Amino acid sequence: MVDSKKIIRVTQIGSPIGRPKDQRATLVGLGLNKMNRTSELEDTPAVRGMVNKVKHLVRVED
Repeated sequence: MVDSKKIIRVTQIGSPIGRPKDQRATLVGLGLNKMNRTSELEDTPAVRGMVNKVKHLVRVED
């Protein structure tokens, strides 16, 4: 059986200016560094934790 991995689409909607360094680093870890940039990532607990940390700066689509 083929393992189908779930993908989530994460789009940066907020600016990291004036945010703590760890939140900026989390955005970079998600592959985001500019406004309205989108990254498609595998839906894992680690990625969900990163998204949760910067949920006020990103939009998530399943």
